[in-house]
Amino acid sequence: MTKIITIITLFICSLLSAQNVKLTVSVSGIKNNTGTVKVGLYNSEGTFLKTTYKSVGSEIKNNKVVVIFDNLPAGDYAISTYHDENNNGKLDKNMMGIPSEDYAASNNAKGFMGPPSYKDAKFDLVKDSKIEITL
Repeated sequence: MTKIITIITLFICSLLSAQNVKLTVSVSGIKNNTGTVKVGLYNSEGTFLKTTYKSVGSEIKNNKVVVIFDNLPAGDYAISTYHDENNNGKLDKNMMGIPSEDYAASNNAKGFMGPPSYKDAKFDLVKDSKIEITL
């Protein structure tokens, strides 16, 4: 009987730890409704701003965008987003390599003489959550 209770308890614990969550990202401060907003979700420091874990592009309505990432395992994440005004699928930069389109990161992380760090942008996602980012 004790073995059965132990097995059931372990099974329930494994279900709870494997529970997936939903992340809603609201982006505001967009200067116009032209183009799309790209939102990238990252799950490690090594891939931050290089390879997204998941990404979504969305049309802009009333200078705002809301995107949803479903079925995410609980853990640490960071977000980067940019306003792709000309719909070319990339963050445009000037000759000096400085972005010419508006961009932002989670936690309002800012870089000094470069992009923000994963450490500054990361957040812990353990339950359904909403993040607000202003460009």
